[in-house]
Amino acid sequence: QLYRDARECLTLLSQRLGSQKFFFGDSPASLDAFVFSRLAPLLKAKLPNGKLQQHLKSLQNLCNYCTSILSLYFPWDGGEPPASTPRAAGADGSEAEEDPHKRRNQLLSVLVGLAAMGGYAFLSGIISIPR
Repeated sequence: QLYRDARECLTLLSQRLGSQKFFFGDSPASLDAFVFSRLAPLLKAKLPNGKLQQHLKSLQNLCNYCTSILSLYFPWDGGEPPASTPRAAGADGSEAEEDPHKRRNQLLSVLVGLAAMGGYAFLSGIISIPR
């Protein structure tokens, strides 16, 4: 019964999507986010019972829908990591080239944090200066 209802739901979603890129036109809406959050794991995960997954794969427009969202918003999925992900430093010193001001930024962050904590301690009366 549960599989039959799920298959029917997938079929109805496929019919509603039709040949559109998203459910409500050319730009995604909250329904697209919700549907994608349910379809993508079903499409990508290795499942012990693949009946529902096979049915989803038979609905070509839903597969294309998931694939287009993955490539649009998650281009690194299944491929390369995003460009902003830091990589391990190689022997060629590539880490130094990525952010030449990294050490300065770290030091400034620590100093700002210390100043904020000191200011809070002083203003809240934890630390007082006798006159």
